[in-house]
Amino acid sequence: MLDIQKIRDQREVIQASLSKRLNPADFDLDKIVALDDQRRDLITKADELKAEQNKLSKGGKPSPEQIEAGKQLREKIKGMDAELDDVQRRLNEMLSALPNIVADDVVAGDKENNQILYSFGDKPEFDFEPLDHIELAKKHKLIDYERAAKMSGSGFWIYTGRGAELEWALLNYFVDFHKQNGYTFLLTPYLLTEQSAYTSGHLPKFRDDLFWTEDKLCLNATSEMMLGNMHRDEIMEEADLPLKYYAYSSCFRREAGAYRTEERGMIRGHQFNKIEMFHFTRPEGSWAAFDELLRCAEELVKGLELHFNTVQLAARDCSAAMAKTIDLEVYIPSMKIYKEVSSISNALDYQARRGNIRFKNSATGKNEYVHTLNASGLATSRLLPAILEQFQQADGSVKIPKALQPYLGYKEIV
Repeated sequence: MLDIQKIRDQREVIQASLSKRLNPADFDLDKIVALDDQRRDLITKADELKAEQNKLSKGGKPSPEQIEAGKQLREKIKGMDAELDDVQRRLNEMLSALPNIVADDVVAGDKENNQILYSFGDKPEFDFEPLDHIELAKKHKLIDYERAAKMSGSGFWIYTGRGAELEWALLNYFVDFHKQNGYTFLLTPYLLTEQSAYTSGHLPKFRDDLFWTEDKLCLNATSEMMLGNMHRDEIMEEADLPLKYYAYSSCFRREAGAYRTEERGMIRGHQFNKIEMFHFTRPEGSWAAFDELLRCAEELVKGLELHFNTVQLAARDCSAAMAKTIDLEVYIPSMKIYKEVSSISNALDYQARRGNIRFKNSATGKNEYVHTLNASGLATSRLLPAILEQFQQADGSVKIPKALQPYLGYKEIV
């Protein structure tokens, strides 16, 4: 959620930033400020009436006229409080519908304006007819799509045999990396309340993308949702910042609509595994934390020896809660395109305002909102296809990246 005072003080700046990813006709800052003016006016008038009420109550035995005046004041205050509640509700709804502002270096537009910042390794070239990851998975009995569909429907799969071992090796590789970097490991619930989904920025806009239970709990779409609520409604000690967490979870997404042809197999599904990194920082440490998360995610993919691009997203391709996002995209040879395996994002104080997450500033003595950042470290469902396709050999075998060999005890899948 954006700061209403910042909207009032820097309306043109906020307007220009939001216009990088929204049609100007789709939001109205003037209306928001006018509603805030109404809220402030109601608060002032209500306070004046309450002061008058207090004055009446401090006298001696009230006269019949004073009793009647007190009764009328109570009715006015009651009505004004109800009006204030309604105005506050409408103001919160309008503020909640706004996305975050974007960083100055984030360009306007959609994904066609995304910028490649860095490329690691070369596109693999084959002197034989390569197989796609579905064919390789079936050949080596790594994934069972048919039985998963029988169990759960389309968009799911079962890791089997060495496929399950490879998936588990990836997760252990990530866990050990983050542990060595001093992050705190968390295993959290997968079911979240509506307030948690609101704090993360998934509500109200993305309600239909989430799986909901009859108890009004949603399955997490990303570990970021749980980690961002770790300190909701808390005031943290400045000396404890930054806090650096990582968590494992399966992630669940509806992924509505028909899948494109190239999104067969594990490229797009309703459930996948992920390790997520998350930072709570002071505002001035925010962008240094962003650089650290990007460096960690890049090191993990480099360690897997996969060809990938580091891509800065244009404003409309960023998640609504994020001021800036950089994606790491691995190359899938059979598709001849790149697919995201990590998103590194800075929400600034957007999520913290929704979750009322603050710290006490020792210099000012005031409570201030923290900044929150997250990064996949990493998601696995596209890494396994990339490994199978980029490391396949002419005889159909698949080499194992050196970083994973200690977890598996073998160097190739034959």
